[in-house]
Amino acid sequence: MPEADDFLAPVLDRAGAIAFREASRARGKIVVFTNGCFDVVHGGHTQYLAWARAQGDVLIVGLNGDASVRGLKGPQRPFVPFEGRAEVLAALRSVDAVVGFDESTPVDLLAALKPDIHVKSAQYRVEELPERYVVESNGGRIVLAPHLHGKSTTDLVATIRSRP
Repeated sequence: MPEADDFLAPVLDRAGAIAFREASRARGKIVVFTNGCFDVVHGGHTQYLAWARAQGDVLIVGLNGDASVRGLKGPQRPFVPFEGRAEVLAALRSVDAVVGFDESTPVDLLAALKPDIHVKSAQYRVEELPERYVVESNGGRIVLAPHLHGKSTTDLVATIRSRP
């Protein structure tokens, strides 16, 4: 009988993520990377991650560390600590591996991982992404996922706070 852990993607450190990518490439797989805070995972996140995964053969998700989330989202965030956010992502069918990073952008992680495809939301413009140059200089490309308006953690938190 399978164990519960058999259904969870690995949560890796940077070296483990690089080894995972190398093993995937050795098997001829197209490696996709995306990143985010994923503080309160909701339907917008799951649709985004499924779309990202469909762009290749394996999906590695870069997950902002707690200090990084605070720097990006404010002192009250994250609502869920790194370990809990990583555990939820690891349980999603579309996610093949999770790797944490502490910087505000994934530039250093992308320089080390060298994915074939880097997925970002279409709420961004490729020209404005700080990670653009490192992805392209390593032979990768950036693909923009459809942005799902009204499906964000900020929107969800606002809805929760507005209820009596």
